[in-house]
Amino acid sequence: MSTAAPTTDDSHGHRQSAHGPDKLALLKKVPTFSTDHKVIGVQFLITTLFMLLVGGALALGVRWQLAFPWESMPLFGKLFAQQGGQVSPEFYTMLFTMHATVMIFLVIIPVLAGAFGNFLIPLMIGADDMAFPLLNALSYWFMWPAIACFGTSFFFGGGPAAGWTSYPVLSAVAQAAPGSGAAQTFWLIGVTFIGVSSMMGSINYMTTIINMRAPGMTLFRMPMTIWGMFITAILQAFALPVLTAAGFMLVAERVLGFTFFVPGGLVINNAAATVGGGQPLLWQHLFWFYSHPAVYIMLLPAMGMVSDMLSCMCRKPLFGYKPMVYSMSAIAGLGFIVWGHHMFASGMNPALGMTFMVSTMMIALPSAVKVFNWIGTMWGGRLQFNTVLLNSVAFVSMFIVGGLTGLFMAAVPVDIYIHDTYFIVAHFHYVLFGATLFGVFGAIHFWFPKMFGRMMNETVGKWHFILTFIGFNGTFFPMHLLGVAGMPRRYADPYLHPYLEHLLPMNQFMTVFAILMGFAQFLLLGNFLISIFAGKECDDNPWHANGLEWSAPSPPPHGNFPSVPIVYRGPYEYSSPDSPDGADYWPQTEPPRPAGEAAATSAALAPA
Repeated sequence: MSTAAPTTDDSHGHRQSAHGPDKLALLKKVPTFSTDHKVIGVQFLITTLFMLLVGGALALGVRWQLAFPWESMPLFGKLFAQQGGQVSPEFYTMLFTMHATVMIFLVIIPVLAGAFGNFLIPLMIGADDMAFPLLNALSYWFMWPAIACFGTSFFFGGGPAAGWTSYPVLSAVAQAAPGSGAAQTFWLIGVTFIGVSSMMGSINYMTTIINMRAPGMTLFRMPMTIWGMFITAILQAFALPVLTAAGFMLVAERVLGFTFFVPGGLVINNAAATVGGGQPLLWQHLFWFYSHPAVYIMLLPAMGMVSDMLSCMCRKPLFGYKPMVYSMSAIAGLGFIVWGHHMFASGMNPALGMTFMVSTMMIALPSAVKVFNWIGTMWGGRLQFNTVLLNSVAFVSMFIVGGLTGLFMAAVPVDIYIHDTYFIVAHFHYVLFGATLFGVFGAIHFWFPKMFGRMMNETVGKWHFILTFIGFNGTFFPMHLLGVAGMPRRYADPYLHPYLEHLLPMNQFMTVFAILMGFAQFLLLGNFLISIFAGKECDDNPWHANGLEWSAPSPPPHGNFPSVPIVYRGPYEYSSPDSPDGADYWPQTEPPRPAGEAAATSAALAPA
């Protein structure tokens, strides 16, 4: 005979088993249309991990062609490529276009703002959910029409082929090139859906952070993760409408015959001359006015998360909390006035070029503040050499490399030479993969116990880090050398030019490391999926961290907290002499100790 386990009601009316929270509670709701912010965060996370594999496969197609030009591609050659399994020049342009599209619009932005933004914001500020739960759910489900549009585009001539920047006239005139037809229209519609999804999240994040903080959670008691998400939401709110408007203009030009971007009298592939008097550079201004702030949309949340993880894993207060906040704000503000450095090669007025050059170099100042503050946090700390710390340190290291190479491109004379070379490819991969995704990998390991009440396997996590770190640097650091040697990007076969023939062995070397890095991601995926069901069970705060989210059950129930938490201090009180019971952490919800007791403890710990 069996008996039902007793249940209890929490303060939000959610019934829990007396044996503790269901470890798979969030996972069971993933296939549903849930308005719970935690479920939506996990939905974003699982979707973006899958899309990471798709984007990586497209990247390996690019690398195969550069390393073994015109040879049959294994596995996917007969499925995707043309000409007997070979990558045709037309398909090559579609490969790098869709690789960038998937990685930027379906991986990096949604995994940071979508997955971790949704999961962490209410938990870290002491709220029971987002301000607008239904809008929050729609922000995830609006991703799927975008995925459908991007996928459908492959069935119209192989996919769009104007690059992820979608410059006219390739993107505006259907006859311009293979991939400029219906596939490009589907691409533009997909980007519009992604923009709507991001805007829904932006409104939710700003409203929630401003209005729903727990008692005592002042702005300068918020963790850096929340500051990163808050500033990112502001960036999205101001920059996204510009790209959305530009996308509508380009669709109208393609479908309705408007002439915003195509100049009059242009003859393409012997077609009739175009009418009107559009300006191709208008698209570049509108696109980069959004897309340079988008670089920080893809970076600022990771900066905040790494700040929190480093402080916890070094058992030290974050060095320079307020300067970190101000530097993130300065980076975001300057990000709006530097878009023209993507257009130095377009022939802009030298005075305007000088203005963009100086403003771009100024971003190095707040970025340097953050780097030195991260180093200051690690200096003298009791470093816990686990997967979280390793990925966080890799974030800082790769961000330094990416930032230093960015200074070269900020200078107009240098950028004119390297603008369309592999130096650019190396730079933005160090910033957007080397920095951002290492931060994401660390965050997955750090907050996984809160999502599922289990720990990810530490040994597998370290092997994933080692192989990814080696594979990444072996792939992208040599690209700086290719760029200096003058190798142009977006060429299916650059070796047609005799001065580039000697670079083939280096491309083959890079491709081997790219394959290593790609297959290493199966370690992460396997570790993630297996640990959900078979990972070591843990308590609510396995890292001994101070943030509000660690005072909630793991996984948190609907409503997050049994009662409204009260915040007494900031999130970085590690190794404080006033912390209770001699612990090296002091949670934000722990009431302050009586003055006499705290003074006695401090005196006892003082050196003789």
